Amino acid sequence: MVVCGDDGLAHRLAAELRGVYREQVTLVVPPSGRRVRQPVVGRARAASAALLDMVNAAVNRSGNGDPGGAGRELEATEPTEDVLADAGVEGATALALVYDDDETNIRAALTARRLNPRLRLVLRLYNRRLGQHIEELLDQSATLATGGGPGSGSGSGSTTVLSDADTAAPALAATALVGTSKIVETDGILLRAVERNPPGPGEVADPGLCTLALLSATSNDPAGADGSEDSGEHGPQLLPDAAAVEAATGRGTVALEQVSYSGPPLPAGRAGVPAFGELFSRRLRWSLAGLAACVVALAVALMVVTGDHPLHATYVTLLDLFSINEPAHNDDVGRQILQLLSGFVGLLLLPVLLAAVLEALGTFRTASSLRKPPRGLGGHVVLLGLGKIGTRVLTRLREMDIPVVCVESDPEARGMATARRLRVPVVLGDVTQEGVLEAAKIHRAHSLLALTSVDTTNLEAVLYARSVRSRLRVVLRLYDDDFATAVYRTLRAAHPRALTRSRSVTHLAAPSFAGAMMGRQILGAIPVERRVLLFAAVEVAGHPQLEGRTVGEAFRAGAWRVLALEVSDGVSDGERAGGDAPQGARESRLVWELPDTYVLRGSDRVVLAATRRGLAELLGRQARTQGRTGT
Repeated sequence: MVVCGDDGLAHRLAAELRGVYREQVTLVVPPSGRRVRQPVVGRARAASAALLDMVNAAVNRSGNGDPGGAGRELEATEPTEDVLADAGVEGATALALVYDDDETNIRAALTARRLNPRLRLVLRLYNRRLGQHIEELLDQSATLATGGGPGSGSGSGSTTVLSDADTAAPALAATALVGTSKIVETDGILLRAVERNPPGPGEVADPGLCTLALLSATSNDPAGADGSEDSGEHGPQLLPDAAAVEAATGRGTVALEQVSYSGPPLPAGRAGVPAFGELFSRRLRWSLAGLAACVVALAVALMVVTGDHPLHATYVTLLDLFSINEPAHNDDVGRQILQLLSGFVGLLLLPVLLAAVLEALGTFRTASSLRKPPRGLGGHVVLLGLGKIGTRVLTRLREMDIPVVCVESDPEARGMATARRLRVPVVLGDVTQEGVLEAAKIHRAHSLLALTSVDTTNLEAVLYARSVRSRLRVVLRLYDDDFATAVYRTLRAAHPRALTRSRSVTHLAAPSFAGAMMGRQILGAIPVERRVLLFAAVEVAGHPQLEGRTVGEAFRAGAWRVLALEVSDGVSDGERAGGDAPQGARESRLVWELPDTYVLRGSDRVVLAATRRGLAELLGRQARTQGRTGT
């Protein structure tokens, strides 16, 4: 495996491949002076140091047969053809290009495809539309170079385009939702993992589709890792069996539910067309209402004094109002007084009408610019940072119809155009300055998402927000895992009744990139405290742990669990399941709640939940027996 990148995702991915999948990895990074700021990650840091120590060791170990070498780290400014050849791309199984710049990844991918048409490529691209075109182009190039048809091969020469922002955004956005903890969404599949409190005496907890995990038994983690893989028996237990769920009294659970998005469409189509109530200020609306009442009162008075018809009295009043009626010097005194009063109201009407025109023009002019948080706003999400991650999270929140107020210091940030299009209120200013969070209505907010690229800024914003509202739900984006653990434990101890979550984008994205390099489709990842549960679509053929076994026999507690059976279009659920699976509609592509007696066949494709090590064990055996020799 070859990994090329310039930030923490490259180091995290290399550590994931070596520590979980036990693969030989060549890591290509820029010289230390030209790298993007690397997060100091506990395991990734140790694994990267181990890789660097191996540079002085023998490049080829006996029997590994890997021309790229074992555990190498190369320094190169750009992934040129010579650098990729030196990294062993011509004989590698897979190449991951995870540079922060899309153009660099595309250029290197085109070069790598020419060097090795059978190479499995994994690209990190932020531009999703461009990524689809690049994926089709590289796949077509590999098919023509290898002389195979569209369906040839078993994953060799394939291209997968992923975005760390898209991978991490559902989990970050879901943490801020009301009643929702985690969400995985891909290809129309929307899964929701809900944290449930321990059932009371005599109560039975609803397992949903299945129970994914048991939460930590105590908040005072003796291992000091608080829900990570080092938490020991007090930490979260992923994919427990029925006996473990029954025996775990007093522990919360994470249950899986299948949901469909049913919220309103995005309000982007209304951009530039503000609502009527937004055209005029409240003071101007009251002024217009007062003048209208005066006109009605004058018309009624004229009707009483002269005995005219109501319509004619209103007509005469309007003529007097705009000073275009004949003087009433021959009429009685009452009529003359009413004409004078109408003229005076007309004088007051002119500046009000002018103000209304100016306000309406100003509202239309600023409709495409940034909005300010409206008065009385409450129960919203305050989002700090509109970079790559913040923009994707903002889009997710608006798709779920969650009110959002953004805070950004850079008026030219990537997500400012998205905020304007979605008509989301934005507060421009440094979040560390006094009054910025107050302008975002933090005292009435439901949750705070601190997603800037600076750890100290996120921490300072969270601490200040907690001082304003102690039970505010906060989610931090922190690069340093050790720092994140310390902050998480301290905030949870200081505010035990408030929800605190720390999330690392590279920690959430690396498993998906690693799974794609292994040639399998990773649907998404759901964090369970500080561990990660993966969802993958797997072909049953070639996996002895699945093929020929029933769903119950294929389940391995703590490793993997079959959740659903994917069916082809035009084939009903009952026909595909051979009568054992539940009946369903033909338009459904997934059969959920499979019975334990259903036998998995080689032609089946299943969706399963797995731990990182469980997925590595399930998929790694096939990769090593089919794609490698001597290992």
